[in-house]
Amino acid sequence: MTKASDVVFVDGVRTPFGRAGEKGVFWNTRADDLATHAMRGLFDRNPSLDGAAVDDVAVAATTQQGDQGLTLGRTVGMLAGLPKSVPGYAIDRMCAGAMTSVTTLAGAIAFGAADVAIAGGVEHMGRHPMGFGVDPNPRFLAERMVAGDALVMGNTAERLHDRFPAITKDRTDAYAVRSQQRYQAAWEAGKLQPDLVPVAVATGSGWDVVDRDEPPRPGTTLEALAALGTPFRPHGRVTAGNAAGLNDGATMSLLASEDGAKQHGLPTKMRMVSFAFAGVDPEVMGVGPVPATDKALRKAGLSIDDIGLFEINEAFAVQVLAFLDNYGIPEDSEKVNPWGGAIAVGHPLASSGVRLMTQLAAQFAEHPEVRYGITTMCIGLGQGGTVVWENPGFSRSAARKAA
Repeated sequence: MTKASDVVFVDGVRTPFGRAGEKGVFWNTRADDLATHAMRGLFDRNPSLDGAAVDDVAVAATTQQGDQGLTLGRTVGMLAGLPKSVPGYAIDRMCAGAMTSVTTLAGAIAFGAADVAIAGGVEHMGRHPMGFGVDPNPRFLAERMVAGDALVMGNTAERLHDRFPAITKDRTDAYAVRSQQRYQAAWEAGKLQPDLVPVAVATGSGWDVVDRDEPPRPGTTLEALAALGTPFRPHGRVTAGNAAGLNDGATMSLLASEDGAKQHGLPTKMRMVSFAFAGVDPEVMGVGPVPATDKALRKAGLSIDDIGLFEINEAFAVQVLAFLDNYGIPEDSEKVNPWGGAIAVGHPLASSGVRLMTQLAAQFAEHPEVRYGITTMCIGLGQGGTVVWENPGFSRSAARKAA
């Protein structure tokens, strides 16, 4: 008879993130190969784990077609060299695909159906633009279930500005500059490189190795952002500078039960405390992290004051500020995205959830005074997702000194 198990985050890696399109570094690289590189990198970092011990694999993608289709968890597992006895499947929850891969497999581990699992995501927005080939049911508009532009994420961000007039363009631009600066500082300090898996890519003149992110613009200034156009609304507030770009990239994580991690000699970087997803009006999907966080905290028996570190996906600056304002958290808090976020590094949709987790795990290691952290993100079509994590290296004495 199976018994309930605690779920631990063993490790997480990602490829560098690239810019989508013909000029991007991954234009000639297949999506499933990106995911395969990430999975191989995960095993290279955890040599004590025999691939045959993996009970299941879940790999997410938002646009599941072509080289980004065909049941990615199964195909990527085979391409990465896992034994054919290891099953796998694909997941789609738009931007929260990788997050859902983690929480779904965590449920299997907690139930006792698995001891070791791999969860990740990939998005090649250059090869597979968001919404390409989609045929929404005409009832959505005919019955006024959603606004006609609810699938245009930039328009939903403009509506967040309408709903929260205190979140001005000046504030979102300032937040965007800070994200770029924090990312650059973290990169120069060597904090991000350990979790990157370099990728060999074909170029017009041979081969190259991509070992750093392509999207960041460390020289971004408020003056430059103020001059950008507002593509979603005349005289709007959302620009290419205060939103995440279109990107390519893959992430992969290793999860286990506590007993499974010990059995296979694997580290424990985080313990999962709770998770929750919530729905909101699709027209203001960016507010989704608020009810999802409320729900996850309630399930954990915690309050927002118990959270010492936040990794919030920066789909749009306005969405992050709506979350922070809701909880009374200063927008320049060092607890929030201390190494920058998606506005700088990019947001390859279904892969981003594991990037948040990998960064939180690394920050936990630096902050024994912090016991709990969260990873949270907004999700297209009006959803939000949040996972609450516990720091296994938490020290009460360190917490007392920091107080």
